[in-house]
Amino acid sequence: MKLVTFNYQGRSRIGEIVGDRVYTMAWADPMAAMIRRGILPSRTYEHFELAKVTLDAPLRPGKIIAIGLNYADHAAESKSKLPAEPLIFAKLNSAVIAENQPITWRTSITDSVDYEGELGVVIGKRAREVSEADAYDYVYGYTIANDVSARDLQKVKDTQWTRAKGLDTFCPLGPVIVTKDEIADPHALSVKTVVSGETMQDGNTSDMIFKIPFLVSYCSRMFTLEPGDLIITGTPAGVGMGKTPPRYLKDGDVVSITIDGIGTLTNPCKVIDDAPPPEKPEKPEKAEKSKDKEKSAEKA
Repeated sequence: MKLVTFNYQGRSRIGEIVGDRVYTMAWADPMAAMIRRGILPSRTYEHFELAKVTLDAPLRPGKIIAIGLNYADHAAESKSKLPAEPLIFAKLNSAVIAENQPITWRTSITDSVDYEGELGVVIGKRAREVSEADAYDYVYGYTIANDVSARDLQKVKDTQWTRAKGLDTFCPLGPVIVTKDEIADPHALSVKTVVSGETMQDGNTSDMIFKIPFLVSYCSRMFTLEPGDLIITGTPAGVGMGKTPPRYLKDGDVVSITIDGIGTLTNPCKVIDDAPPPEKPEKPEKAEKSKDKEKSAEKA
């Protein structure tokens, strides 16, 4: 099943895409609540033309666990060593946006915004210290994610990844969740990223260093995975940072990520009206000197 969260006439609903139509599901609560309940409700008779509804992000994950450098060719273009164990970081769920919503940034914060097309794994039930052999029992389905990254924050200014990966709009997600029964082998899927008509990434999930069962098992040893959590599994080569010269996103670009069996996630890019950064506070010693001057002036 291809499941979506969609909006029609101001009302948010859960639906199933069949051809060019979306059928409402017999479920009134958000997608995450449905996943937590471990059910797959039947679709109703009510349906709409897909072109006449607005697709929201399919779910708001409780947490987003991302895997860095999980493709050898991407590690090479990043001039990084292959990790001996999965390189884990987190993205903020406030960064999630839907199909067709704009990726935005301010140039006062970053001017090196990059794309990363990735397969997302949606967790279906609570997982703690699960084995690789049982890992697929904890997978609900798959989606597409764009791990948008501010490279100047990641590599130069911060040298850690929270801000670089977690800015608002930096996690486009969707447009659908495909239930795991629809994907025979999640390690045989083409991953393509096209930016403004030019193919940038053309990889395959078969090239993952750490496969999905290992990732689910490994992550579940570090922290409890809850229903509706998301693991994004890394990106193949072809990111903007790896181009010569680098090809970062710019105002007006359109990013489309296509993964076999799931579909295409498309988002425009927009540099928003810049605002001056907040004034930096005075250093403590300067503030003290100012106070001393004021006291001296009062005595005089």
